[in-house]
Amino acid sequence: MDGGANPGTPAPYGPDDPFPRRREVHGRTGPRGHSWRRRVAIGLVAVVALAGAGAAYATWHLNQNITKVDVSQAIGTDRPTRDPKAGKAVNLLLLGSDNRTGVGNTSYGTVPDDPGVHSDTNLLVHLSADRTWATVVSIPRDSMTKAPPECSKDAPKSTWVMRQWNHNYKIGGTGCLIRTLEGNTGVFVDHYAVVDFRGFKEMVDALDGVKVCTTQPIDDPNSHLKLSPGTHELNGEQALAYVRTRKSIGDGSDLGRIKRQQAFLSSVAQEATSSRLLFRPTQLYGFLDAATRSLTTDPGFDLGTMKDLAESIRTIGLDNIQFVTVPNETYPPDPNRVQWTPSAELIWKAFREDHRIGEEPTTPASPGPLTVSPDAVTVQVLNGSGTSGLATQARAALEAQGFTVSGTGNAPATTGTLVEYSAGQEDAARTVAAAFPGAELTEATGLGTLVRVTLGAGSPNVVEVPNRVGASPLPTPSVTAPEPAPSATPTIETRPAAEDICETS
Repeated sequence: MDGGANPGTPAPYGPDDPFPRRREVHGRTGPRGHSWRRRVAIGLVAVVALAGAGAAYATWHLNQNITKVDVSQAIGTDRPTRDPKAGKAVNLLLLGSDNRTGVGNTSYGTVPDDPGVHSDTNLLVHLSADRTWATVVSIPRDSMTKAPPECSKDAPKSTWVMRQWNHNYKIGGTGCLIRTLEGNTGVFVDHYAVVDFRGFKEMVDALDGVKVCTTQPIDDPNSHLKLSPGTHELNGEQALAYVRTRKSIGDGSDLGRIKRQQAFLSSVAQEATSSRLLFRPTQLYGFLDAATRSLTTDPGFDLGTMKDLAESIRTIGLDNIQFVTVPNETYPPDPNRVQWTPSAELIWKAFREDHRIGEEPTTPASPGPLTVSPDAVTVQVLNGSGTSGLATQARAALEAQGFTVSGTGNAPATTGTLVEYSAGQEDAARTVAAAFPGAELTEATGLGTLVRVTLGAGSPNVVEVPNRVGASPLPTPSVTAPEPAPSATPTIETRPAAEDICETS
């Protein structure tokens, strides 16, 4: 049909209209278009109302899917203090359990020599405060770390014992694992989520499968998975077998399996953010339904929180999501286990301070005019540069501008200039920081109205602040802080989520 008039049909709205009474609306006759538009409007309102009700039900249903368990009592109250530099960064602990009970889990048998439920996949996800990047760290399940005896929430750190990582979950559940993680890293865990075998399979199936790539043939007698070298699209059952396969591929270690799991998660991220899923509401809902039905979380990590986090990070992009494994080495008492190397602290420090691994946080003085006069500020100057006389020299330059310096002293070796202040003293600290270009500002406790400056290697000499008091010239510097030593920071290998799945599989 071309949309033109049909010959032999009376022209609508004209004198030959055969149905004039059908144009009446509440006793009045008028153009048919008015009634049509009204009916369409009423219909649209009804559709929107139904859609809204449907969306409300869907949200309620998805939220009801999630099993919520409060483990705070098992964690205890002795938890890490949030670093002010972290801002609104969020740390999520995601666990994959080997629970072999319940629907969809019983077909995987038991492990006679190590019964119970373990956390065989352990991922700590850090979402940056500005939501422009994220890092996912894999913690090897065979890691040997200090842990509270019998998972006691009150046991002091001095009494902690060595224990295999995934046994913390076996003995004391998620609460024990979080307490162990926070105690060893100083990283505060905001939320957690646990998924079991069944949930994992259902999420993969809801995506209509996920691609994997293997450079080696896989023939695993335990999982019955057989793959030839190349790229394959796996369903949920096959995908579970793939991420669990260990002894029949590569060196048979858990570390090799972690690399495959990270590649698999990259593929999931690529699939889950593809337009094919996002613009197919039925499939998207199916994925969300499967995902939420399989989750156990803390009470605060509900669908609303998940939605808010998803909204805030939707523009991150896969290139800014990186995977990393905790640096480790063989655990001497047992070559089948590993222990973290000292360079693991680089990861935990980055998470605590909210910066990318290998980078240092920069918190420059806040812009805008200085609002506190130097003669209203009391400063303490500490020398952590290794160069004698640096704090005394800075004291003279500060006093020449009106600052009151309460004293000088030494500090542990450091780099750069750190200006610390207590709550309510930020404006005073900004005035002090203006005297040290590039200084880092951070809030501390117990300083009162005192502002503390620590000078390290690379710290600049004092300059004039814009609102200085008096006109006397600053003393000529006689000493200079040494240049920072070349960084000996080891390289930590990362994998971007956007990387081709075949590159490191």
